[in-house]
Formats: sequence, C-alpha cells, structure tokens
Amino acid sequence: MTTEERLKQYEEWLFRRSAYQMALSIIGIDKLTVAPPAGNAYRDARTAYLSGELFSIDTDPAILEVLKELKDDPAVDADTAKGIQLYYEEAQKRLCIPKAEYIAFEELSNRSYDAWLEAKQKKDYSIFEPYLKQVIEAQKKLYGYRDSELPLYERMLDDYEPGMRIADYDAFFAAVKERLLPLIAKIRDAEKPEDDFLYQEYSVEEQKKFTDELLQYLRFDPSWGYQNETEHPFTSWTCENDCRTTTKYLPDNPVSAIFSTVHEVGHATYEHQCDPRYDGMILSDGISSGMHESQSRLCENYLGRTDAFWEYNFPRLQKHFPEQLGSVTLAQWMRAVNAAGPSLVRTEADELTYPVHILIRYEIEKGLFSGEISTEGLDKVWNAKYREYLGIEAEDPSEGILQDVHWSGGSFGYFPTYALGSAFAAQFTDAMRRDLDVDKALAEGRYDLCMDWLKEHIHRYGCRYNAKEVMLKATGKPFDVNIYLDYLEDKYSRLYGLK
Repeated sequence: MTTEERLKQYEEWLFRRSAYQMALSIIGIDKLTVAPPAGNAYRDARTAYLSGELFSIDTDPAILEVLKELKDDPAVDADTAKGIQLYYEEAQKRLCIPKAEYIAFEELSNRSYDAWLEAKQKKDYSIFEPYLKQVIEAQKKLYGYRDSELPLYERMLDDYEPGMRIADYDAFFAAVKERLLPLIAKIRDAEKPEDDFLYQEYSVEEQKKFTDELLQYLRFDPSWGYQNETEHPFTSWTCENDCRTTTKYLPDNPVSAIFSTVHEVGHATYEHQCDPRYDGMILSDGISSGMHESQSRLCENYLGRTDAFWEYNFPRLQKHFPEQLGSVTLAQWMRAVNAAGPSLVRTEADELTYPVHILIRYEIEKGLFSGEISTEGLDKVWNAKYREYLGIEAEDPSEGILQDVHWSGGSFGYFPTYALGSAFAAQFTDAMRRDLDVDKALAEGRYDLCMDWLKEHIHRYGCRYNAKEVMLKATGKPFDVNIYLDYLEDKYSRLYGLK
C-alpha cells in the first residue's frame, strides 16, 4: 500500500471518529444543561453504546497498522506525522482494555454523575459515596491493563499533563505552601475590604443582560460560540467553529457568573483559535489540561481582575445595577473582587488561596490511590484538610466534598493542572506585557488584541508542541514557578499594605 493510500484511509478514519465525537459531545452538553433528568437512564445507556462504537473505531487493528506505518513515513508532513504519532500512542492506552469493561465504565460514569448531582442538591454525601468508590475501583482496574512502569496515580497525572510526575507536583505544591500559606495567614488578620455591595440581591435576568454585553467585549462571537447554564460551569466543543460555554447565576453574587464566563470563554477561544488545519484532529482536541487551564485562568484573573478590564466594563455593570453599585467607586469594586481570604468553594476562591484548594484535592487523590484514604468518611478528611490549610470547614457537603463534579466521571489527576495552569498563565502574561500594552487594550475595549497575541504565541499550535515547548516559544525561557509566586506575593502585599 502506498503512502497516499494509507493517508486516504487515515483521513476517512478521522472523519468517522470525529462524527462520533461530535454526537457524544452534543449529547454530553445537553445532559449537563437542558436534558430532562427523567430521561437519564435511557440516554446514558445509549451514550455508553456510542462510546463503545468510538472505542472500536479507535482500536481497529486495520487502522492501527496504518498509523504504525505512517507515523515513521518520511513522506508524511511534520504536522500530520505528529498527529498520527499521538493517535497511535492513545490507541495503545485503550487497546489493552476489554471493550465491555470500557462501556461499563461509561455507564458507571453517567450514573455516578446523576448520583453526584442528587447528593449535592440534597446535601448528602452518603448518596454519592458508593458511586465514588465504584469509580475509583473501576479506574484502578482500567489503568491496570496498561503496560506502564509508572505508579497508578502518575499514569493519571500524565494523561492530563504529559511528563508531570508526583515528584514534580510535590515540589510545586511545596513551593506554594512555603510562600503562600504565611501570606494567607497575614491577610487573614489584615483589615477586610468593604464588599457588602457584592452580596445584595442581583436580578438574574439583569445579570444575563450584562453577560451578553460582556460576551461581546470578550469577542465571543455567536457565529462560533454559544453560552448556556449548568450546575457546574464547563466548556465543550465539536469543532473550532462550534464552542459551547456554560455559567451559573447566583441571585446574591453577580461576580460568580461574571468570572466563570470570562474563564470558560478563555477555554473556548483557545479551541477556536487553533490552526484550522487541525480541526477535527487530535492536534486540536489533545491539548493538555495544564495548557488549557492556563488560558482560562489567564483570561479570568490576569486580564479579568485588572483595573483596565473594569475601567471599561464597570460603568456598564453599574447601568444594569444602579441601586446596588451606583455609589460604588471603581477602586472599591477592584478591592472587593480581588479580596483574599479562606473560603470553602474552589470556583469562587480568590487568586491567592486558589492553589491551596487544589493542594487539598491533590493530597486527597494521592491518598485515595495509595490506599491511605478511603471514600468512607472522605467528607471528614476533606474538612480536616480545610481546617489544616485554611482554618475553615464545610458544614454543608455541597460546599465541601460535593462541590466539584470531576470525581464522578473518574477525572483523577485533573485538579493539579488547575494550579499548574495558573502558574503557566503568570509567565505567559509576563511575556504578553513585554510585547503589548495590555492595560491600554483592555481599557479601550480592545480585548481582541490580547487574544491575537495568545493566538500567535500559544493557541494556533494546539498540541503540535508540548507545554514545555510552547512555554519556550511564547516566553523565551523554561517554566519558572517563582514568576507565579512573585506575582501573587506582590499583588496581595500591595493590596493589603503588607511589607
């Protein structure tokens, strides 16, 4: 068979698998947003079946032989060869798993999500605990099929951020503890900023009207993007020109929906701005979690919490809420939305304490897979760690162990990438500010200039290059966690008048 014939088979295979991916993505978005819960069992069973069909497509021996031949074929261009190599590596991870067990896990994940949502709504961890236990045991079994010398939890970490090991994350979080915990303790005793105006009644309908304006500022174009609502905000996509984001509106806290919107649009923009040649390929949808989180956290915090961003947007927000915000100055608003202090909910956490929320989850995950921690009484372990690191605990499990959706689907190893992505973002922003007057662009409503910089230096590559390579291309130097920690220490020392 010639190279051209193999490439034709490869392209046909790509189209077929992308069709299944699209169907599963849309069904998944529907489930988490508007699908009636009474249809869960019917829908979940058929979703698992479709996942099994995609599994068969991905592990088809004939296509694996084609991939094997093409990945080292010198006649194949570099981008295509990179994608083929990544597909081949992913296939090896699945090939060893019995299809029936793969489908069974998909069914379990769907049931587990339903149980998590019910448990969160009823504030009862005991509803979810049996499912969490099953998901963990199933993941241990599925990962156990792999031919890998890595410890179990490191295999999971590697899936979300290739190359990162427990030792790497241990060193990262050790630096977080050493430099940030003392600062958090100092701020706990400092004078608190006035923020009562944030927690009044804010009409959800009026919040949505402001969000529509905000989406325009963020250049989230309805020709390729759409926003919906859900219990736990997320972003999904079927292709570069069909990106779906979600948010959650709280009637007594407009900041929540605002920053979740900016965060999720950051994810969507990353996908939209990948090289169009990569659309429907792994080079677009295989971006590491740390890299993806770097872009959403960059938009949310390094752009969205700046004075310049709100110089443009705060007057518009005041027009929607004159009673609540009419007498509030921009300086008061900025101090309130950047205030730091221990809190229970990760997605509502400030920049300074956020990595501590991730540290807690990382330590729990390590314990769950080393056997040192059990799902039984995990809500108590959770609270103990929050007392240890932040001096608080959750009376309501919906603000504690049940607040995040990730574990219901077996996404162990994902959480550490949130903190890693925040650190990546500090270094990317530092480089962007060397090339671009970011504050001028934001204050003048030219958010697109920042997105253009990100597209040129990060987004367009997709996962053509790994995180270390993109970091070097974009910033000119290897990743340095101290840039992140220096940023946080400087910002919050200034904000609270600390030496």
